[in-house]
Amino acid sequence: MKRLAFLALAAAGVFWGMGFPLGKLALRETDAAQVVLLRFAVAALAALPFALRDRETRALFGSPVVLLAGALYGVAFLVQFEGLARVSVTLAALLVGVMPALIALSARFLGERVSPASWVGVAAATLGALLIAGKPGSAGTLVGVALSLAALLIFLAWLFVVRKAPIGASPMAIPAVTIVVAAATILPIAFFMHGAPRLDLSPAAWAGIVGQGVFSTLLATAAWQYGSARVGSASAGVFINIEPLMGAAIGVLLFGDHLTFALGAGGLLILVGSLVVVLGEKHTPPTELPAVPPTPA
Repeated sequence: MKRLAFLALAAAGVFWGMGFPLGKLALRETDAAQVVLLRFAVAALAALPFALRDRETRALFGSPVVLLAGALYGVAFLVQFEGLARVSVTLAALLVGVMPALIALSARFLGERVSPASWVGVAAATLGALLIAGKPGSAGTLVGVALSLAALLIFLAWLFVVRKAPIGASPMAIPAVTIVVAAATILPIAFFMHGAPRLDLSPAAWAGIVGQGVFSTLLATAAWQYGSARVGSASAGVFINIEPLMGAAIGVLLFGDHLTFALGAGGLLILVGSLVVVLGEKHTPPTELPAVPPTPA
C-alpha cells in the first residue's frame, strides 16, 4: 500500500513540475491571467463529474471553508503566473523549494514542534532564496521573484485553510470542488485585467494549457490527495523536491535557461535545506504537521 502511495506522490511531483515549462509555452502568446483562466477552465471541466457526483460532494459548494480554499487557490495561481511571466522556468521552479521552510516556520508560530535540524534547513533554504532574489541576473526581475515568493505565501494560507475543510464523500471531492471554485474566482479577475481570453493560440500553446489543466492541476491534486493520506508528513514532504528539480532541469535543457552561480548555489541551498526540514521532522507524529503538497505550478 505504501509503495503505491509513494508512486502517487512521485507522480504528483512530476505533474506539478511540468506546470512551469507548460505554462511558458502558453505565456509566449498570451497574458499570465489568461493562461491561468484557460488552464482552470480545462481543469474544471474535467473535475465537474467528480464535483457533482453525489449530494454530499455538491454540499461542499456551500461550505465557507471550501469556498475560501478555492478562492485562495485561484488567486495564488494568478500571482504565481504573473511572476512566471517575469522570470525563467528554472528560477521559478527553484523558488518553490522554499515551501518546506515556510511550512516549518508557520507550524512553529501555530505552536507545533519544529526540530533543531529543521531550523538549520529553514536557514539554508532562506539563504538560498535571498541569494537568488538578490542576483536573479538574466533569469528574471526582482518583481518576478517577489511575485513568485508572494504566491508561495498564498499557497501556504490555502494549505492551512483546506486542512479545516469537511471530509468529502470521496478522495476526489475536495480537490474537484476546490478546482471548480478556483476557476470561478479566476474568471472575473482575468476578464477585468485583460478582457476575454484569446482562443486563436497555436497548437503548442494549447498543448501547454491542456497539459496544465489535466496533468498539473487535476491529476496532480488527485495523486497527492491519495498519497499524502497514506504516509506521514515527513515522508510525503520529501517528494516536494521533485517539482523544483524537474522544473529547473526542463528549464535548462529545453528552454535554454542559463544556470548562473547565484541561481545554482541558491537552488542547491533551497533543495538541501528543504530536504533537511522534512527529514528533521521524521519523528513528529503525522497529526502535528500537515502533509506538505508541492506548490502547484
